[in-house]
Amino acid sequence: MRRPLWGCFAFVLSFGALGWGQANARMGYSPAALRDAAPPPPSVGMNVDNSGSVIFVSGKVVLEDGGELTDPVAIQTICKGERRIETYSDKRGTFSFQLGDPNGAGAAALSDASSGAMGSRMSLAARRDSRDCRLEAVLAGFSSKTVELNSRSGQLDDINVGRVPLHRLEHVDGTSISVTSAMAPAAARKDLEKARDKVKAGKWSDAEKLLEKAVEAYPQFAVAWCDLGRARLHNRELPAAEQAFNHAIAADAKYVDPYDGLVQVAVQARDWRSVIEITVKLLSLNPVNFPDAYFFNAAAHYYLKNFDAAEKMALQGIRMDESHRIPKLQYILAIACLEKHEYLAAEQHMREYLSMVSQPGEVEQAKKTLAEITAKTTPVESAVVSEDH
Repeated sequence: MRRPLWGCFAFVLSFGALGWGQANARMGYSPAALRDAAPPPPSVGMNVDNSGSVIFVSGKVVLEDGGELTDPVAIQTICKGERRIETYSDKRGTFSFQLGDPNGAGAAALSDASSGAMGSRMSLAARRDSRDCRLEAVLAGFSSKTVELNSRSGQLDDINVGRVPLHRLEHVDGTSISVTSAMAPAAARKDLEKARDKVKAGKWSDAEKLLEKAVEAYPQFAVAWCDLGRARLHNRELPAAEQAFNHAIAADAKYVDPYDGLVQVAVQARDWRSVIEITVKLLSLNPVNFPDAYFFNAAAHYYLKNFDAAEKMALQGIRMDESHRIPKLQYILAIACLEKHEYLAAEQHMREYLSMVSQPGEVEQAKKTLAEITAKTTPVESAVVSEDH
């Protein structure tokens, strides 16, 4: 039987931005593929018209231990089980957004999956739907208090959720907050903020120059080094990007974002052994907030024909990915099982994957691979799997 390697290979390349997730969106753009990132799933399908009033949500993210935020924090809504990044806080934790705004931070990340696209003004029916929503802050290494928006539904057009505390996760050493940022000179911090503004305007070369200026002024500025790595990665300067990410790690080894960047460099270089090495380090620092790292680790083992390791890592990732942000963990698990001639398990996981995806290319590839799998299973086994779904 033909090994479904090339279909998976195309999927891995299409997932090249998967690990950028939340961190890159903080710089002013969202990846087309996926920390916390993802692309977030489409927002709940609210009806839109031009007669109602918009709903604005505001608040402030704070660290429960009184520490200082050094980076923006993703603000996420969960409506009827579907998650969407709405906006990012400023560096002081303050945030404000229009609920369901199609131009918000999550909208660009929806790619062509944005079937629940919103208009600029919501109807009364949509406002009632919003009462089924919750709000969380998302930052690697921390858990967030969940705010029920329906408890504030008496307010019409302005919902202030107040303080949204972030609690540091136990037994997680790596976070998206760098201790070096608090010591950065004011001028270096200003260059970092200017660089992020340039990224929002699509001026990557200008951003790169500003970030180089920031790290020259303060060589221990881990966040600026990491942003410089992302800018260089965007500009396809892989060796220079790798160098910047390594500088960030040297400045602050527990700042996890640059490890995520190094994974992207290794994936683009198709250096699968480095992918494994870096993802293992990343997951040792933070096994909770980077389910994409499990995927890349499993995919790398698959390409190296270590199918047992690919299966093991994919299973770990699925257990950690409770929100099913990365359906392709099921895909890589299915084809690893297929290589091991575990056809019943392969069919089960491929059907799980199909139940989670809607993009035509993904569906078509999965159906082709499923056909290869079912050709190897007995009619009785295939019927059992089908009944389970």
